[in-house]
Amino acid sequence: MNKTLNNTSIVLLAAVLFVAACDRLPHGHEHGANPSAQAAHGHDHAPGTEKITHFTDTTELFVEFPRLVAGETAAFAVHLTTLADFRALAAGKVTVILSGDGRAEERFSVDTPSQPGIFRPAVRPRQAGERELTIEVAAPQFAVRHELGPATIHADRKSADAAGDAHEPEGIVAFGKEQQWKVDFATAEAVRRPLRPAIAASGVLRARPDGEALLSAPAPGLVRPAGRFPQLGQAVKRGDILAYLVPRLGGETDFAALQAAAIRTRVALEQAERERTRMEALFKDEAVAEKRLLDARAAEATARAEHEAAHRRMNPYGAADGAGGIALRAPVSGRLADVRVSPGAFAEEGALLFHIVDRRALWLELRVPESEAVRLVAPSGASFRVDGIDAAFDIAAGRNGRLVAVGSAVDQETRSVPVLFEFASPDPRLFVGMAVKAQVFAAAPREAVAVPASAVLDENGIHVVFVMTGGESFERRPVRIGMRDGDWIEVVEGLEPGSRVVSRGAWLVRLAAANTGQIGHGHAH
Repeated sequence: MNKTLNNTSIVLLAAVLFVAACDRLPHGHEHGANPSAQAAHGHDHAPGTEKITHFTDTTELFVEFPRLVAGETAAFAVHLTTLADFRALAAGKVTVILSGDGRAEERFSVDTPSQPGIFRPAVRPRQAGERELTIEVAAPQFAVRHELGPATIHADRKSADAAGDAHEPEGIVAFGKEQQWKVDFATAEAVRRPLRPAIAASGVLRARPDGEALLSAPAPGLVRPAGRFPQLGQAVKRGDILAYLVPRLGGETDFAALQAAAIRTRVALEQAERERTRMEALFKDEAVAEKRLLDARAAEATARAEHEAAHRRMNPYGAADGAGGIALRAPVSGRLADVRVSPGAFAEEGALLFHIVDRRALWLELRVPESEAVRLVAPSGASFRVDGIDAAFDIAAGRNGRLVAVGSAVDQETRSVPVLFEFASPDPRLFVGMAVKAQVFAAAPREAVAVPASAVLDENGIHVVFVMTGGESFERRPVRIGMRDGDWIEVVEGLEPGSRVVSRGAWLVRLAAANTGQIGHGHAH
């Protein structure tokens, strides 16, 4: 599905693409972005300027400076990004260090950025030669060192300008740091990691059979409170009385009529018991025939059965504000997901009154197409997504969930096979009834080169990523993708481990290189 920009997105993009650039020096020879924290080499068209991109576990550094000449002051533009959020480092001290070659260390510091993310130390090397270039960063939350490798200090400006310049290949896309910091942007390494072969499926989140209850009115009547009336979201325990239902007056469900019937049957039973006792005494004295005793015992048994039946009809009833009522008890423990009635309201028989859900554990009910069902030999888990939440949720058997069952028949309407997983302690943002898009992991993991799925764009059937060649330069790279495992997707061809790709904001980088007519033709996986 193609990604379509609305008017707001287009305005935002225009603002980002045409934001005023910082007053840094023209671009020249660049050391490329290498996520292994070793500075590699790239190139730009303008002569005389060095560019280096370097990563630590905490920060990304992109620095620009003119070729260094002994005795001349060089203005450095040090761009620092925090990898936790890919935003500009707002405060800290930056120190440029020249060391090695058997000479004393030279240090050049600046205590504050000229603007968020950009520090401008002035560097004036004392002597020509080969030195090691290091940039130290001391921020309020951390301190890191960027070891950038050898740097040449030229003897004079003429020799510095005479140094040859290479050029970047065609098709490099420029996307400045100021632009990156203003949008939802991030990069990530292509890494070798275990991926689990998966089957795409759709489904829904459900409560466990013993974790959900729909409490309906057993008879028509008025709903009376049993203390404080239940509220939406309230925790209840199994057996708690939520309310009373006072049946409508008249008919067999009238409480007074049931009470009178119970009294009549009790009186009849007492009378039958006395008659049976009298008959037993007379029979003992041989004053009556045995048949009279047997009839008295039968009459007592009948009276007892009628009395017990009358009490069973009375058992559901109790006092509610001075009136009889049926106690409406919670069948399960959980929270009230729905309260459909108010105190004093009249409820028809069968009307839903309360919905109770226990979300301590949920079921993921999936439907796997019959064409893929043959792969459901021993599913080891699943990963699913819901609308409104970017991250995927994983279910791993033996860790946070279990496989409940795999269906043994194909549904004739959907042509799919059901698969059920149970998982504990679900995210509080997950609700019963949510529709999900999922993957069922149907085989053992295998090693593969992978990138975040959000890094891969679909351009009319061609999958592409944007590879970072420098702090502000990117290359569009077609790739062939394979299996997907949650938020990761396999790259079968077109990308080597260690390459750094745009994982958030790839479509903005694409639009930075595209003409207006191409807007809206790509979408992220």
